[in-house]
Amino acid sequence: MLKKIQILLLSLSFNFHISYAEELLVAVASNFVAPAKELSQEFSKITTHSVRLSFGSTGKLYAQIIHGAPFQVFLAADQERPLRLVSEGFAERGSQLTYALGRIVLYCPRKGSDQQPVEVLKSNGFTRLAIANPKTAPYGRAALEVLQKLGIFENLRTSIIQGDNIAQTFQFVSTGNAELGFVSRSQVINIDPDLYSAIPADLHSPIQQDAVLLQKGLDNKAAREFLEFLKSDSAREIMPVSYTHLTLPTKA
Repeated sequence: MLKKIQILLLSLSFNFHISYAEELLVAVASNFVAPAKELSQEFSKITTHSVRLSFGSTGKLYAQIIHGAPFQVFLAADQERPLRLVSEGFAERGSQLTYALGRIVLYCPRKGSDQQPVEVLKSNGFTRLAIANPKTAPYGRAALEVLQKLGIFENLRTSIIQGDNIAQTFQFVSTGNAELGFVSRSQVINIDPDLYSAIPADLHSPIQQDAVLLQKGLDNKAAREFLEFLKSDSAREIMPVSYTHLTLPTKA
């Protein structure tokens, strides 16, 4: 009898636990692929909620959201698009938070380790320079700012090839379709540090990355818990050194 009661209690406990587990669909900027996968796995382990991730450029994900995509949380690579979604009624006011500051690097597998990134860019010793589309990708916009601030954009205009997002930009360089390119620090975290150089922060605007709760996630417990999780010590430990994890006041 005691064994039957234990089995019954275990079954009730299991069913109760499962009934509160939800599925969450998160739109994620393509510069944040690896950290997002780790974060979602840890979140699922802690809460039993399941998480599906959809990656793309911030601009394209924004367009999909306003055209009805079923995303419930948006991890953007900028602040602008989450702010717009709030003002346009596609995201909950007060839910926006900055979860990371991105870093941009010049990835150049063929450069000499003693060359500084500015020297490489001014050398004209290459035919193709890859950047993400500045209109849709914050890292592309930062790359454009760097070139303009250095006064070399016009000289390099014909050498620039654009990826739809930062992931495609990295692919252009890693496959040899471009000799060098501006990518996010997280993409080269496991690559020989002699093959890339950090870009000085004063050459471009800060890449402040915001998350926001979307309208389709208002009634999803997992969506709200995931945003809280991003501010936790567990998330901070997972965040790679290529990001500065921030917990800033939410914006109205």
